[in-house]
Amino acid sequence: MRTRIWHAHVITSLAGCTALVLGVTGTVAHAQAVPVTQAAQGRDLGRETLAVGDGWGSEGAGTTGGAGATAEHVYTVADWAEFKAALKAGGDAPKIIKVKGMIDAVSEGCEAFVAGGYDLQQYLKDYDPAVWGNDEVASGPQEDARVASAANQDSEIKANIPSNTTIVGVGKNSGILGGSLQIKGVSNVIMRNLTVEAPLDCFPKWDPTDDNRTGNWNSEYDAVVVYGTDHVWIDHNTFTDGRYPDSERPVHFGKVFQQHDGLTDIVRGANHVTVSWNRFQDHDKNMLIGNSDSTATTDAGKLKVTMHHNRFDGILQRSPRVRFGQVDVYNNHYVVTENQKSDYYIFGVGISSQLYASDNAISLPAGAAVGKVLKKWNEAPLTAENNHVNGKLTDLIAVHNAEIPEETLQSGAGWKPTLRTKVDSPRAVPGIVNSRAGAGKVC
Repeated sequence: MRTRIWHAHVITSLAGCTALVLGVTGTVAHAQAVPVTQAAQGRDLGRETLAVGDGWGSEGAGTTGGAGATAEHVYTVADWAEFKAALKAGGDAPKIIKVKGMIDAVSEGCEAFVAGGYDLQQYLKDYDPAVWGNDEVASGPQEDARVASAANQDSEIKANIPSNTTIVGVGKNSGILGGSLQIKGVSNVIMRNLTVEAPLDCFPKWDPTDDNRTGNWNSEYDAVVVYGTDHVWIDHNTFTDGRYPDSERPVHFGKVFQQHDGLTDIVRGANHVTVSWNRFQDHDKNMLIGNSDSTATTDAGKLKVTMHHNRFDGILQRSPRVRFGQVDVYNNHYVVTENQKSDYYIFGVGISSQLYASDNAISLPAGAAVGKVLKKWNEAPLTAENNHVNGKLTDLIAVHNAEIPEETLQSGAGWKPTLRTKVDSPRAVPGIVNSRAGAGKVC
């Protein structure tokens, strides 16, 4: 099959999402993995691998996922039980899992996880600050019931991804609702062409002592966690809060009833990851690269991540927030919304981070402070060059230091990326990224 390379992605003369499902005769039966018995005709995303030189994920042996899977290890799944069964089948042998349609990890609703007599209204009565105060963490029957209920949700919505796996969405509208993909302690994983709705924590914890003893709701579950894993390619996906935006969450005890955590976190010694051509939409805490200041023993020299040609639309913070890693962020388009302009930041500069941010396009609403693009958490020099804000070349470090002198940042990340494919002009980035990033755009 004749191919050509465009931005390091294989484009075939038979491109078209329907090619992923033609000729498939086998499926995964409910709760039992049954392999596909005939290969798909035309372009098969499951057989594609990360191109040489395309970011940190291409370092060394590169990232191939399950591209080498034999026919008995290719699965098409249409519900959550089938998906989890396919993940377990065949151990670490190369596998391709094709997700057909939107599959729901919480199809029976939060009520299915309730245990121990948990009742939100009673929980609110028991731990109302006017009754409980703000000096002690919540404890007692309702908190115990919340913990038991949360454990039920945890075991159901988390899916452990094994080594040598490729997960791809079939067509333009396939993905996962409310699941948490755990890419943990493994190697060589690819995730492409999926729409991923962030998991909703059914049982957030009220911590009266949080936020200077004014209390806060704390939630669990990231949509994707890359934990202690090497060689991962996350490409052409759409991540969103979907049906449950934070703007529609209720307020209890004067605080938003927060039911979301991160979209994609890369932590605890994870290494050699490329995040490309995705859309991250309408979310608060987006992406941590390194999740603690005290993990130097596992994170130093690792957390090498490349992010390119992604669109971040309506993301409040952490795109990304970096600790320890050499992180290359180029040719992304960031769109900050009107209601976020007072509280947003894009790049978080954390302990021992080596962030290299260049050739990005940033769109800010009128009145938004450009200096907030960068947020200093710890002393760590970074490189920020040839970035455009509202179409104008902007020295992000100089503007930040002028507007927020109490958080002065130093220039010079101490390294220069070499694993890049085509670097586009930041003037062209909005048009390129907006038209080609996200699920359904590889077809």
